[in-house]
Parts: sequence; C-alpha cells; structure tokens
Amino acid sequence: MNSTVLTASERSSIEAGSWFSKLSPALRTDILSRATVRRLGDDALLSCRGEPAEEWCGVAKGAVRISSVSLSGKQITLTYVEPGTWFGDISLFDGLPRTHDATAHGDTTLLVIRKPDFKDLLSRHAELYEALLRLNCRRLRLMFDVVEDLNTRPLASRLAKQILLLARSYGVPQGEEEIRIGLQLAQEDLAQMLGASRQRVNQELKGFERDGAVRVEPTRLVVLSKDKLLAIASK
Repeated sequence: MNSTVLTASERSSIEAGSWFSKLSPALRTDILSRATVRRLGDDALLSCRGEPAEEWCGVAKGAVRISSVSLSGKQITLTYVEPGTWFGDISLFDGLPRTHDATAHGDTTLLVIRKPDFKDLLSRHAELYEALLRLNCRRLRLMFDVVEDLNTRPLASRLAKQILLLARSYGVPQGEEEIRIGLQLAQEDLAQMLGASRQRVNQELKGFERDGAVRVEPTRLVVLSKDKLLAIASK
C-alpha cells in the first residue's frame, strides 16, 4: 500500500465527517489536493503545549488524544479527536501557541494541511471562514454542555452520556443489540475525561453491568442496551 495515499476506508471517514461533508465540492477538492497523509504509531507525539501552530489536521483513522499536565506532572486526558474530525485551526487563527499536547491513540492516520496552505485556502474560499466559524460555535456549545453537566449532573448520568458518545464515534455493531467501542480506553482515562476518580467510575460501571447496560472488558467497553444508557443519562 502506498503510505502517501488514503485507503478507501480512511477517505470514507474524512468525506463522511459531519463538518467536512457539508462543504462545497470545490472546497473539499481544494483541501484534499493540499493535504499530505501522515501515519503515526500509538503514542506518537503530534504537537506539544506551547509550540507554535504550523498545521491543520483531519483524522482519517484512529484517534488523537488531547491532554494536559497536572501540577504534579501527571498527564491528564481531556478528550479524543475521532475520525472525520478536523482540529488545530484555532491557533492558526489567533497566532497563539498550542494549548494542549496531542498524541496518537492507536495506529492513526492524519490528513495534514500546512499553515501557508491553510491561509491560502482561507483567501480563496470565503466559505471556509463561515464553515470554521460554525465549527467553533459548535465546539463552544459542547464545551458549555460539559461544564453544565459537570456542575448539575451526577457521575452516573455523565458516564452514561460519555459512553453513548464513544459508541457513536467508535462503535462496532456486534449482532442486533451489542456495540463494541473500538477505542482502547483505560478506566483512568475515562475518569479523567469526566473529572472523577477511577475508583468512582469503576463503581458506576459495575452498576451499569448489573443493570445490563454495558459489559466491561479489559481496555474495552461493550454497550448492551442503548436504551438503558439513555435512561441513566437523562437522570
């Protein structure tokens, strides 16, 4: 396989992305014509907090772990960037350094647009300004949702909601009901994303298992009943 060309499944992930798929054919073609393919192994560093921004990226396969470092020096997972999602544009807009570390989670394929090409795309396509504005408005709304949930919802509700989001992004159907979450995820990482301890998340997951909502496997979660998770998430 030519490592500089996307596979059919990788290209499908990019083209089916909820944001990218709504762009005009001309803009999508121009973006893809300027992008280079970059393949990274698990835990490969993409960028560090404080570095100048030089690239805009789209995830075609795998995931990108966005993290920060606590005062004690511990790496804290904040979120994962899923296939079909583009990121890195904020620092290219405001000219400020990267705000967090970004590393590959599992074998990951990226489409990479260099800063000069990103600027040229903006100058040629007014549509891209509007599209990125909508994208960042959506990010802001999601961020407010997370803050609101953190302050108003119990951990069980937030955990169920997060599992449903992971199932939507990384779910692999297993028969009629089961959905295996393909993202390899330690309970510690899941806890960090929810602002909770691993012990509390483990207790809640055991409760979900007893209720028949999920099955916990080593580094994997299997959704057994979306309806039961939805009921927990709505509490």
